Amino acid sequence: MKVLIVDDEPLARDRLQRLLLRVRPGAECRQAQSGESALRELGSFEAELLLLDVRMPGLGGIELAAQLDDLAEPPAVIFCTAYDEYALDALRHQAVAYLLKPVREEELDKALKLAGRVNRVQVAALRGDDSGGRRQVSSQGHRGLETMPVEDIRCFVAGQKYVTACGPQRELLLPDSLKDLELEFNHSFLRVHRNALVALRYVQRLLRDGDGGWCLELEGVAMRPAVSRRHLASVKERLLSR
Repeated sequence: MKVLIVDDEPLARDRLQRLLLRVRPGAECRQAQSGESALRELGSFEAELLLLDVRMPGLGGIELAAQLDDLAEPPAVIFCTAYDEYALDALRHQAVAYLLKPVREEELDKALKLAGRVNRVQVAALRGDDSGGRRQVSSQGHRGLETMPVEDIRCFVAGQKYVTACGPQRELLLPDSLKDLELEFNHSFLRVHRNALVALRYVQRLLRDGDGGWCLELEGVAMRPAVSRRHLASVKERLLSR
């Protein structure tokens, strides 16, 4: 059995590999520290199984699983997650194998027997994406799992390491890239700057800022995302066509 362990935490990867070799001594294991590096690894390593962390910076486990259908022979998948039992229901109900961290040897053995290929319907359901994108975005931080309904988000703004989802009551730091969010929510969010997407339905005015540039006034939030010269024409066109 060829197994690729994908997790952004080195200690978690090493521990999972030790457990795997106990229950499957003949397994050939490799490791990847991100969804992106896992895709590169799969180019030369024909893994039969992925032990896949759900939450990782950049390309997350569920997003990676969505891309496996493009492979000639997609591997089976076991999701690994630190979600609490309440949040874990989203995985359990989709009838895919999963492991709750910290992984136990007997649970790994059981999951290996249940693991199967994740299909597109399951991936869409896991993401809450049956009608053009998730219904909520989430972030795993020191306070646990936090979520924000997409319908409440006025804009996504990219910083150096994270993207901030801005709502009328609070903000949420996300591990998603702005590019991935743009692809997922292009039906309702518009790129206005290299570092910002805005929800079209909450745009109230396009106006001049103090430096002679342009910005957008959004309903319910003080933040006014800048509109770059490159995107100004497309922004005006989309606003006029609403």
